[in-house]
Amino acid sequence: MQSLWNDQEAATFGTDLLGQRVYTSRLLGRNPALVLHGGGNTSVKVTEKDYFGDDVELCYVKGSGWDLATIERAGFSPVRMDALIKMSKLATMSDEDMVLQQRAAMTNPNAPTASIEAILHAILPFKFVDHSHANAISALTCNADGEARVKEIYGSRVIIVPYVMPGFILAKTVAELIAGRDLRKEGIQGMVLLKHGLFTFDDDARKSYELHIEMVTMAEDYLAKKGAKPATAASTTDLMALAKLRQAVSKRRGFPQIARLNASPEAVGYANLANVATFGTRGPLTPDHSIRTKRAPAFIGEDLDASVQSYADEYAAYFNRHASGQTMLDPAPRFAIWPGQGIVSFGDTLKDAKIVADIAESTAATVQLGESVGGWEPLPEKDIFEIEYWDLEQAKLRKGPARKVHQGKVALVTGCAAGIGFAIAESLAEQGAQVVGLDIDKEIPEIMKKIGAVGIVVNLTEDQPVQDAIDFAVREYGGIDIVVSNAGIFPKNDPLDTMAQGDWDRTIMINLTSHQKLMNKVIPYVKQGIDASIIFVGSRNFKAPGPGASAYSCSKAALTQLCRVAALELAPHKIRVNIVHPDAVFDTKLWTPEALLKSASRYGMTVEEYKTKNLMKVEIKSKDIGNMVSAMASPLFAKVTGAQIPVDGGNDRVI
Repeated sequence: MQSLWNDQEAATFGTDLLGQRVYTSRLLGRNPALVLHGGGNTSVKVTEKDYFGDDVELCYVKGSGWDLATIERAGFSPVRMDALIKMSKLATMSDEDMVLQQRAAMTNPNAPTASIEAILHAILPFKFVDHSHANAISALTCNADGEARVKEIYGSRVIIVPYVMPGFILAKTVAELIAGRDLRKEGIQGMVLLKHGLFTFDDDARKSYELHIEMVTMAEDYLAKKGAKPATAASTTDLMALAKLRQAVSKRRGFPQIARLNASPEAVGYANLANVATFGTRGPLTPDHSIRTKRAPAFIGEDLDASVQSYADEYAAYFNRHASGQTMLDPAPRFAIWPGQGIVSFGDTLKDAKIVADIAESTAATVQLGESVGGWEPLPEKDIFEIEYWDLEQAKLRKGPARKVHQGKVALVTGCAAGIGFAIAESLAEQGAQVVGLDIDKEIPEIMKKIGAVGIVVNLTEDQPVQDAIDFAVREYGGIDIVVSNAGIFPKNDPLDTMAQGDWDRTIMINLTSHQKLMNKVIPYVKQGIDASIIFVGSRNFKAPGPGASAYSCSKAALTQLCRVAALELAPHKIRVNIVHPDAVFDTKLWTPEALLKSASRYGMTVEEYKTKNLMKVEIKSKDIGNMVSAMASPLFAKVTGAQIPVDGGNDRVI
């Protein structure tokens, strides 16, 4: 492991102690082998003048909820040192009192809640304190010989701390270990918390950080000398099985889950290891991970549903063994070891799934290393339970926003580069869906980025590109729950006796046959979806055709019939199939100002009158269609299938 310190970069953070604390904290956070997604904590002790001009000694400690990789000055909580020292001398202190008193001792009430390790940081007699959950330290200490290994590597440079509950208990334990000692004279430069992590400290920001790098490197070198190497193997990815696994996990979770498959050679090699079902499910690298990953991953056998159910049953038994008044969390796994396939991570959102995937990847590498150099032996499950159900840790998860309607769902939308299609994709994304947009427009990847979605250039009349796009969605997110078949064209108006045959054929191919091709390929995956829904975008012309629009009107009529047949076929699978019929949606590329004026003039109307010529005299916009489609895919329409819904402000010819 290399130091990332750079003098020029360090200078941009300022020369004051807090500025340097921010910089070295970020250096720790940049390395996933040290900390992941909010893990670890850092601090600096300073003397500042308060509002009244009096000197006050403060411990600026990382605030709860902040990530070391991106932390700023505002992410550190200024807590009065005298209050923290007084807390360290109490015989007992509840978690609630600790959080309350730390907050009461802050000089800035707008700062985040201080880390639960604030007291521990305060009692260490150095300006800078760095703490990580380094992988190498876990591999070194999650073993029956962990303490002996630490002594062998570091000698008297570190204090060895047996595992105890983080927070007040840990602070008291360390206080007892350092009582009456002069750590500087003894040459103490750090602490190794068995089965937890590493602390280093110094009065200089760079020295404290580089001590951390040095000590982790020493652990890495020790492990490397043991000759441990990661296993590798090729994946035999089965996308349909992935969709089925995601469905099984989502049912146990109670919500749709994004599923991320890591099919790298390393992940597959790990999943294929002999006895990985035993040592790979013993426990996490650090107890902090349990709030995101639970105590252990699932192991997936040939029967996917039975494997997930077995995990749920075992989780319930684990809860019952250790619970004392808590309410059991859902029993679904957060990641799974899957021989032949790799490692699958699950989350309510893509961000959540990626966080779990990062932790799972780090866990697999470290567990494999630990097992190969003497046996992986993490904390007993009772200790993990205490962290997983610790209210201070659960509070971090409860801070998230309210759940969105389509959160965790995967939506495939065609013809979404502009107009109605884009509005549909946008509405679904706004309500939490992970959207994959397909369009022949070469700008579709950039267009979809605007709404946090993925765009793929696809000619929907070609079989293989459509299949590839569907496979991409399943491979990236685990399945498909919502399909909006919207792609279409409106050819030039020609009467039947003068229409070019090519215009008819092209319209039928795009407006009808491409939808049929999509259904043929996507339905097998939709059958594995969560609260699955298919929505077609039709037209008012189905019921109220106009002269010169035979190709368009007939294609939309046939598309409506396709929807009705699909509804009949898919109802036994609990898949809803409906169609929306928009009319007079003028905020699209098709309707230029010139085209609007020409059409309005034909009716003897102004443009504004023409836009609102429906019975309700309201303008219909693309977003109205997008919101309707999003609603049709939601629980509001949970028991509706085969429906044809007009969004046209009322049309006397249709009514």
